[in-house]
Amino acid sequence: MLSSKKKLQLAAAFATLVLFATGMACNGFFVDPVLTSITVGPTATINQGATVQESAIGSYNDGSTKALGSGVQWSSSASTTASVNSSGLVTGNSVGTATITAGFQATSGTSSITVALGNVTALKTQPSGNVSIKVSGGSQTFFAYATVTGESSPVDVSSTATWTLSDTTDFSISQGDPVTITTITASPGVQTTLSVSYPSTTTVTAPLVTITTIQ
Repeated sequence: MLSSKKKLQLAAAFATLVLFATGMACNGFFVDPVLTSITVGPTATINQGATVQESAIGSYNDGSTKALGSGVQWSSSASTTASVNSSGLVTGNSVGTATITAGFQATSGTSSITVALGNVTALKTQPSGNVSIKVSGGSQTFFAYATVTGESSPVDVSSTATWTLSDTTDFSISQGDPVTITTITASPGVQTTLSVSYPSTTTVTAPLVTITTIQ
């Protein structure tokens, strides 16, 4: 049977141990997780004048993740194309692409925002219809032009349109303004279909182009 004095000694020793453990925690015994990367999103295409809300998710060295709010520094590589406010809300200002960066502490992450024309009612390629390209290294450049409500002339959207080849074994495509299609095959008479679309208020598609190799 423990005496009252012994009980008091044990209680005092336990209290001292608790205080010691608390002091160790405050002095770095338990280390806060370290931020290792930031994921920014979404990567999106928006119409001119539209907005999209970006978010920043932090990943830590203990495997945890957390949505980052206050303290995030938002910036745009091209504010005239897409501007971003202090809360991560992006506004599309003009046609093009901008990189949105979220910085927190000493770490940062990025996403890409493409701004497209709104109110596109039609899309066409130049050239169109049936096109011939010579075999083995022959090439042809293509442009995409959008008809936009309120615009008197078609707008060149070659660099922001989506171009797709049905045959990427015998032909290759190089994105840009203009887009270049190059033949790989040495056989004449090989065909591929070129399709072009543009993400406006609705997705607008141009008439298909048929490309045929010739000797």
